[in-house]
Amino acid sequence: MNDTPCPMPRPDVIDTYFQEHRAKLIDIAAFLDRVDRSSGGVDDDVRVRALHKAIPLLIDGRGDRARRILELLSDPTTDPVDQAPAKGAIGVDPNGSY
Repeated sequence: MNDTPCPMPRPDVIDTYFQEHRAKLIDIAAFLDRVDRSSGGVDDDVRVRALHKAIPLLIDGRGDRARRILELLSDPTTDPVDQAPAKGAIGVDPNGSY
């Protein structure tokens, strides 16, 4: 865990950043609602499974949430591949165990 203290007092951090992050949380909820209401396509998309696995990390009471979520969503391999599995980045490790 990163023990570097934040230079801002806790009330200032909350006052400054709460509204922005409240909106982001609502955006995630709205996205998941849209996925649930949608039809056709892939029912078991690795990106949605990855989000579902990352969300509990937000409230598990442990620190370093951003690092742990980034590691969960990142491809841990370091060896180059002959051909990418997708045309562009998909934002999660396509071979992850989500």
